[in-house]
Amino acid sequence: MKIETQSIHFTADQKLLDFIEKKLNKLDTLNGSVQRAEVILRLENSGQVRDKIAEIKLHIPGASIFSKQTAKTFETAVEKSVSTLRRQILRFKERKGNARRRRSATA
Repeated sequence: MKIETQSIHFTADQKLLDFIEKKLNKLDTLNGSVQRAEVILRLENSGQVRDKIAEIKLHIPGASIFSKQTAKTFETAVEKSVSTLRRQILRFKERKGNARRRRSATA
């Protein structure tokens, strides 16, 4: 899987990039057909506290899956996004499997 990371309004350190890669590689083992992941890290200035936003878009044959999460740290936002994406991938695989079973039952 190819991972593209953009950091907006700051420069991401290597430790954060490694963390993101490690988390996304776990998703690739779940499905195996994730072609590309686009990660956008952004700082949101709302009042005195600067929230961190992680947006992750996965490109899978037949679909694109997206998650956007906000937290106090990028690590937490990425973990929330990966958890959401995991559920979406499992749902996508289940629907895809059900469609195959219906087609083979009617044939």
